[in-house]
Amino acid sequence: MRKYDKEFKEEAVKLSDEVGVKQAAAQLGVPYYSLAEWRQKRKAYGDHAFVGSGIRRDAPLSENERELMKQVRELQKANEILKDALGFFAKDRKK
Repeated sequence: MRKYDKEFKEEAVKLSDEVGVKQAAAQLGVPYYSLAEWRQKRKAYGDHAFVGSGIRRDAPLSENERELMKQVRELQKANEILKDALGFFAKDRKK
């Protein structure tokens, strides 16, 4: 499956507005349904339609919020490791 960058998608959607979805898809070598989906996303999300991998469409996060979310993920991983270790040692004590 081919991936397209944000700029390409934006330009493709603009072209499809001018010449139509079918003709734009043929000119660009993009599947018709992909271009139609990009148009739907632009209609639904406007300027935030093509945000990229791992980026949310709602309000952008501050640097502090990103750091806090990273810490939360790290702590969740640490908790899972501790839970696994607790289970391992509890099983070992029963013997």
